[in-house]
Amino acid sequence: MPDGLPSDGLVIVAKRDCPTCVLVEPVMQSLDRAGALAVLSQDDPSFPAGVRTVIDDQTLERSFRLNIEAVPTLIRFAGGCEVERTVGWNRAEWTRLAGAAAQGDGLPAWQPGCGSKSVEPGVHEALVARYGDPGLTSREIALGEWDDPIEACFERGWSDGLPVVPPTDERILRMLGGTERKPSEIVGLIPPNLSPCTVEKVAINAVMAGCKPEYMPVVLGVLEAALDPLFVLHGLLCTTHFSGPLVIINGPATRQVGMNSGVNALGQGNRANATIGRALQLIVRNVGGGIPGAIDRATLGNPGKYTFCFAEDESDPEWEPLAQRRGIAAGKSAVTLFHAEGVHGFIDQKSRTPDELVRSLAMGLFGVGHPKLCDAGNAVLVLSPEHYRIFKEGGWTRRRIEDELYQALKRPGSDLVWGAQNVAEGLPPGMADRMVDKFQPMPDGVLIVRAGGPAGLFSAIIGGWPGQRVREECQAVTREIRP
Repeated sequence: MPDGLPSDGLVIVAKRDCPTCVLVEPVMQSLDRAGALAVLSQDDPSFPAGVRTVIDDQTLERSFRLNIEAVPTLIRFAGGCEVERTVGWNRAEWTRLAGAAAQGDGLPAWQPGCGSKSVEPGVHEALVARYGDPGLTSREIALGEWDDPIEACFERGWSDGLPVVPPTDERILRMLGGTERKPSEIVGLIPPNLSPCTVEKVAINAVMAGCKPEYMPVVLGVLEAALDPLFVLHGLLCTTHFSGPLVIINGPATRQVGMNSGVNALGQGNRANATIGRALQLIVRNVGGGIPGAIDRATLGNPGKYTFCFAEDESDPEWEPLAQRRGIAAGKSAVTLFHAEGVHGFIDQKSRTPDELVRSLAMGLFGVGHPKLCDAGNAVLVLSPEHYRIFKEGGWTRRRIEDELYQALKRPGSDLVWGAQNVAEGLPPGMADRMVDKFQPMPDGVLIVRAGGPAGLFSAIIGGWPGQRVREECQAVTREIRP
């Protein structure tokens, strides 16, 4: 039993900030007069008044060791061992446990208690880290008394160049509380070093990225999609191309964690968007060893390699969301990972019919990679609400947009071969007599999603990685998110 408590007698755990504890203050005084009693006071050592043994438990260590979930809790000890306990105020239970002195004349027969301070959000994990066995197996790095934890993370190479949140035991435990999965479960092998990554290590990097615990299922889903062999994460990591992982989230999870699919959806300002994508990048860096300048050989890279994550706008029930288009059942949460360059802005403020707009979009999309290169990577088209409205008012569904766009993205090979239009880049001469598709067939050639603010005839084109040309070996991946 915790130090300072009577080995035989009664212990009551209480706090002043609890109406029921205040209600039974006269009962505690009566029990003190009748025999051995100690009261653990969680928030005010002067409460309760009139009791000889009040133990200050503002550190909550004793409450934690007694596994107190609510106050008041009345416990009987005998021979240093707990015999029985009751929670809240119940006259019959208190008198059975403590005798006639617990009668509480004038009090109601029953009144529920309040939550213990030791189980308040964020407190329990800190108490486990401080007084219990956290059960964490990752190696702990000891810092000196005067060391700055944030600077220590920089010095050890754990950062993507921005400050990270130091992963203390309590923060890791809090993060692990966001998932039902065991900390020891291995999610997969992280390239390039193919290091095993447990749920615990995911939680550590999610902490460092700034995630909240409720993001954990999404982060785990993102990582599982990234580790699908068809995503070729190792190849994407070591390419000299611009590309990095783009994360698109669909389903109820986007609302549950507060993701942004509206104004500035591809920009800054939303914690979930920013930190979920960042967590994946930190896992690859810190667990897999994917360090820029080492295995990461991007000639230029792109800012999305810090984080590139957003939610699709699913506010229109007539629109088929991307995850459903890719085989996930309606109502399920899912993540789609795409090998993405940066964002290329598309401006068309003149088109007013679906036919005009689809041809205009095709012109913008043909510039991906190079206007004379085809099947050199796919693309994502992010339709803004105003551009989408043109299609909707014209009666075009997702499938119609895809079909019409695919046809509009054909060009005569004679315009695209080497030297055509006095440009050396292009396709081999043997393609001159063919009609050539810019991208692979739909829906994989162009992944269409809806997002953005309600004003502005601006959409976004996000080019893909040339590795996508070998569809049997490399493609976008969509996975359902599980708890």
